[in-house]
Amino acid sequence: MKKKAWDGRFEKDLDKLAEEYSASVSFDARLAQYDIRGSIAHARMLGHVGVLKPGEARTIVAGLKSIASDIESGKFKFKADYEDVHLNIEKALIRRVGDVGGKLHTARSRNDQVVLDVLMYLKEQIDEVQHGILELQTALVELAEKTLDVVLPGFTHLQHAQPVLLAHHFMAYFEMFQRDRNRFSELRRRADVMPLGSAALAGTSFPIDRDFLARELGFARVAENSMDAVSDRDCVVEFCAAGAICMMHVSRLAEELVLWNTSEFGFIELDDAFATGSSIMPHKKNPDMAELARGKTGRVYGNLVALLTILKGLPLAYNRDLQEDKEPLFDTADTLKRTLGVMAPMLRTLTINSDRMEQACSEGYLNATELADYLARKGVPFRKAHRIVGKIVLECATEGRALQELSLKELRKYSNQFEEDATACLSLEFAVKNKQSYGGTAPARVAQAIKKARRALGRAGS
Repeated sequence: MKKKAWDGRFEKDLDKLAEEYSASVSFDARLAQYDIRGSIAHARMLGHVGVLKPGEARTIVAGLKSIASDIESGKFKFKADYEDVHLNIEKALIRRVGDVGGKLHTARSRNDQVVLDVLMYLKEQIDEVQHGILELQTALVELAEKTLDVVLPGFTHLQHAQPVLLAHHFMAYFEMFQRDRNRFSELRRRADVMPLGSAALAGTSFPIDRDFLARELGFARVAENSMDAVSDRDCVVEFCAAGAICMMHVSRLAEELVLWNTSEFGFIELDDAFATGSSIMPHKKNPDMAELARGKTGRVYGNLVALLTILKGLPLAYNRDLQEDKEPLFDTADTLKRTLGVMAPMLRTLTINSDRMEQACSEGYLNATELADYLARKGVPFRKAHRIVGKIVLECATEGRALQELSLKELRKYSNQFEEDATACLSLEFAVKNKQSYGGTAPARVAQAIKKARRALGRAGS
């Protein structure tokens, strides 16, 4: 009969299919470094409180460090027979240091052990994701600084709406990613809770020192309830939720890059290093990296839904279903980091066709609102001004003319409130400079926003 950590009350081996089905070491082996760090802290704590003799604690710690070295060098072989990363390391420890290695699991369960590993992994992943978001925000600010004099059509319903600075457009994405950074920062605080010492679900009768463990492992506080600690996966769900929102923002940006890169828009050209060709059409230059970022958003959404579905019906406390939390978590972390990693250099290397953007501003009557606002400033109720300008636009559209082509005499056919200065408000420059409200697209306001963003990036990077 194969030896298992739990086989004392069993008379038969686990069925081979069941063993393969339940093994998790193929994916949770990536938690090995966290598992060993937690085990070293646990051994030191057991020595600190007298559960282990000082020499026993030192022997276990030395054995764990040698295993960590072998894992790092690629010498360590994980075995599916040992189910998971935790038992693989424990079995290796016992082989190296003898029976004293079996004392490591005193006052500990795999239930609190795995939560510890996941939370330690999560905190590091959050830090890496934050760095990736920061790089993307920096690229956006750099683009905004270079394009303070570039005007393009702003869209609603994907129809021409009002002219805006391209820098203002880029800074809109900066704000989205700033919210993402805030979300991950808040999550990191919630993940900074040490679960070790909760054991299987009820705590332990051994005189452990959980505050010692928290200090050793760099946690801000200790979990308050042992049952909640071993069954809680809120932070995993939150990470995948924050990741899904961040990927949604990335996908929106990627979609605009795809659109702007088309012949129909012609606003930008992606660098060759971030585009691919066609196997049959020699002329093609496809925005594949942006499309993949858009597509990978779907898998991150799926990971979030999978986790919520796994958790929705679980009674307290630990259930083996919780083993299924790791692959969605790992995939979200990997996908998010890789996507952020490719987006920043793709933005930094794109070519902006400012002439085409300005040309597009002459299409679609983007200055109509300025004309309505002009009448409103003359005392005409805005709803009435809106109707008047709507009729002017209708006439221009019918005749194929632009608003700025109308003479004062033609404008006064619609309202005697139009005066000599009316046509001045129809220029692109006026339309943009006039949006002086806080958060608006006026160059002075956008320059302020960029300066504020630079300060925020400086604080985050320090």
